[in-house]
Amino acid sequence: MTIKNFAFSPPTLTVKAGTTVTWTNTDPDAHTVTSKQGSGGPLQSAALATNDTYSYTFTQPGTYPYYCTIHPFMTATVEVTP
Repeated sequence: MTIKNFAFSPPTLTVKAGTTVTWTNTDPDAHTVTSKQGSGGPLQSAALATNDTYSYTFTQPGTYPYYCTIHPFMTATVEVTP
């Protein structure tokens, strides 16, 4: 996953359970990868500086919406299939 131009790319990613997803921030501004409030999701990165990465292994099928806490308009979803 790429964070570029204040957006997550792709906006929806579909992976199989057991897949590790890595986000790389290519913007000059810091961003986070954080599960949306109330979703109960597991994503909770620190602020990622340029070229920093954050990885998470999705073990359970489901829909995982997330956003950047610094720029809340930045949203995306990981869909995990069995």
